[in-house]
Amino acid sequence: MYAQPNGHTYKTALGVKFYPGAITVKHFIKKDAALEGLLYFWEDGFRLTGLYEFHGNINGAPGLKWYAGFGAHAGFWNERWREHDDDDYRYRNDHDFYFGIDGVLGMDYKFKGAPINISLDWQPSFNFGDGPYNHYYGFYSGFGGLGIRYTIK
Repeated sequence: MYAQPNGHTYKTALGVKFYPGAITVKHFIKKDAALEGLLYFWEDGFRLTGLYEFHGNINGAPGLKWYAGFGAHAGFWNERWREHDDDDYRYRNDHDFYFGIDGVLGMDYKFKGAPINISLDWQPSFNFGDGPYNHYYGFYSGFGGLGIRYTIK
């Protein structure tokens, strides 16, 4: 059902995704469906995302697939800044938990003859959460990016 990692297909791959920066693992559970886990991290916090992706071949382009899917995420953010109140300066340390839903749309390519996979996708999301300082509530269109993975099998 699956070729070796040096062919045009793979079953499992581990790597990184750029912007905002994530560790990613993708595992095919069927020939045309995969689970992807992402651990995003940046200066203000982190976010763990799980996606279910439908994959389809692109005719005339061996190794190239389109994918679309859905999922969910949970994260934690922390902001520190200096606040001016009249003549008094104080530091704020705001933090909160958030969670939400995700979509994904992208392209996935497996290099023949090398255990390397690349992907490029867009991952819009909506964050829920009603903490007193939750600045990460609402729609976000900036997740996704370029993924580079090593195929394991």
